[in-house]
Amino acid sequence: MTKLILSTGNIVSGGPSIIRKPGAYRSNLELTNSLRSNFLAAQQDYSPYEESSPIDDDDEPVNGNGSNGHSNGFSHNSNGRRPRIDVWTAREDDALFVPRIDWSYSGLQEEPDNYDVTVKLFFLPNAAPQDRAQYVQDALSLVRKELGVTTIDLLIASFPGMSFEGDCEWEADKRNASQGNIDEEAATWTVLEDLYKRGEVKALGISEFGTEKLAKFIKKVSVRPAVDQINIKDCCSVPPTLVKLAKTEGVELLVHTDCTDILPRGTLRELLGHGLQGAGVLADPAEDQEGLEGDLTPEWVVKYTAFVKDRGVIENKGYFAGAELVETF
Repeated sequence: MTKLILSTGNIVSGGPSIIRKPGAYRSNLELTNSLRSNFLAAQQDYSPYEESSPIDDDDEPVNGNGSNGHSNGFSHNSNGRRPRIDVWTAREDDALFVPRIDWSYSGLQEEPDNYDVTVKLFFLPNAAPQDRAQYVQDALSLVRKELGVTTIDLLIASFPGMSFEGDCEWEADKRNASQGNIDEEAATWTVLEDLYKRGEVKALGISEFGTEKLAKFIKKVSVRPAVDQINIKDCCSVPPTLVKLAKTEGVELLVHTDCTDILPRGTLRELLGHGLQGAGVLADPAEDQEGLEGDLTPEWVVKYTAFVKDRGVIENKGYFAGAELVETF
């Protein structure tokens, strides 16, 4: 088994270019475009060195620009071929980092107290709920290392199977009541509560919890959520019943445009495959293309944002994604 750790680098400044489309920019498009851009940038950075010598895990990368050491770029190397996988990725124990990360470029420009750091952790549909404690540990460890912080101001949990969609806010709220698995969600929440009680996270939040779900959830947990994110793209407004409940319970309602299933299995295979816009990490026996083989399961995605308090700007924003590859031989 191999753990895959995918990263975008900083997509705000000095990071990969992103093509913006009209209207609300959904996080799944931002994630996939940013991953694809960072993969290609890493391949371009390392490709001139492919023929002379492979790069070991301890070697210094080239052309660093503050985005995990990779410059912008969308083309393959000069001979039209991708560099070998081991050149632009890095193995650490049982994990494969795609692309390799130069942590010397990590950290924020100012003192940590000058930032509001918000993290949203997406638990993906096909991943095992019993492994979520490990997902939390892996994801937050990467974010802390990337930003150079020890404390997160707001950690939001996004659970699979949740949405807030319908022809009107009442229908969306009614559908939402039967979605997800509240026992699994409450069990996962205890892991986040421990972070809160240790002072590693200042506030906790949830996503896509309607009136009935939120009311039940609050009764099951010891640390109530400070925030509930709602995607009302298909609705006119937030249901009055949810507004009333949130006000009574001291929960702040926020609107967002994130997808719950932010990285489907097919999308991940396309990103890592040998297609026109793929990274060439996974094998393609039909086309006689080498690479990793096995069953691929996306497990989690973490989105992080470092907001400079006194200047009102985002200095660092990006994503990490975790997946499991069970090799076939």
